[in-house]
Amino acid sequence: MNIIDKIKVAGLTGRGGAEFPTAQKWQSVLNAKKANPKKPVYVVCNLSEGEPGVDKDMHIVEYFPEDVIIGMRAAIETFHADKAYIFVQSHNLKKVKSRLGPFIKRLPIVFFPEDRGYLAGEETALIETIEGNRTEPRLKPPYPTEKGLFGCPTLVNNLETFYCVSRILRGEYNSTRFISIRGDARNPGVFEMPCTATIEHILKKTKNVPRFGYFVQVGGGASGNILLPEELETTIKGAGSIMIYGTKKTDGRKLMKRWVEFFYRSNCGKCAPCREGVYRLREELGKAKPNWLILRAVLETMRDSSFCPLGKSVHEPMMSFMEKIGVK
Repeated sequence: MNIIDKIKVAGLTGRGGAEFPTAQKWQSVLNAKKANPKKPVYVVCNLSEGEPGVDKDMHIVEYFPEDVIIGMRAAIETFHADKAYIFVQSHNLKKVKSRLGPFIKRLPIVFFPEDRGYLAGEETALIETIEGNRTEPRLKPPYPTEKGLFGCPTLVNNLETFYCVSRILRGEYNSTRFISIRGDARNPGVFEMPCTATIEHILKKTKNVPRFGYFVQVGGGASGNILLPEELETTIKGAGSIMIYGTKKTDGRKLMKRWVEFFYRSNCGKCAPCREGVYRLREELGKAKPNWLILRAVLETMRDSSFCPLGKSVHEPMMSFMEKIGVK
């Protein structure tokens, strides 16, 4: 059984947030390679991890560096890739080099430091950045697997995905994923848990069930959905993170302003719904009495019309917070 078949049998999905079937993505790159054998193939390990409260990939770098490189080597050998990149935020470069560097040896892997923010983690914006262009998302299709870096077939996987591939190769993959637990947590940290574990189970298992009124943000510390304690019988979607907030101590206006400020700084300005939408949200939340009807209308427009996932993702945390917690 070849590596792609093994990944398919394992049921591995991407760990960057989209949860796309990993075997399908690898097969698409292999098909593109077979269709045009003379074209170079590139492999990219996405270690951008730019969203607040999400730090599980750096945990893997710290404790399982060899596994990451084993997974990358499997991709390089499968596609006979010409070059591989580890796409990492500049402030993490020194640590990442020191942990992963010793295992690279003669592999064609280079580090690509970036300081262009959260949007650079989107796979097509990442490719634009490596090419030396503005950090903006591309229209898909064509997908990077067919026409990615320098117009060539390109595999872009999250760092944790490569870690999982190494576990599959060793016969040690048990359908687990890493979860960052932050915020008002009694026992904050990064934990490896079954993919089927509910949020409630994860909080209990890690001794993080609050002893006060709370709500959680799941899937990212800016873009994640807001859930109440009675809604935790569900598995984690998106980036592997749980943010815990005390209901009484959390100022809703300040929290929403913090989210919007993050998206404002991360905005590439490419499309009007996201560019103007985030500006209007920021402007409205800065008023003594925001017009919540305008806020809702802007959020719905961003969800329906934004070019890339960044603009669309602003809607979920803001709307779910207003509907479930409420803002004065």
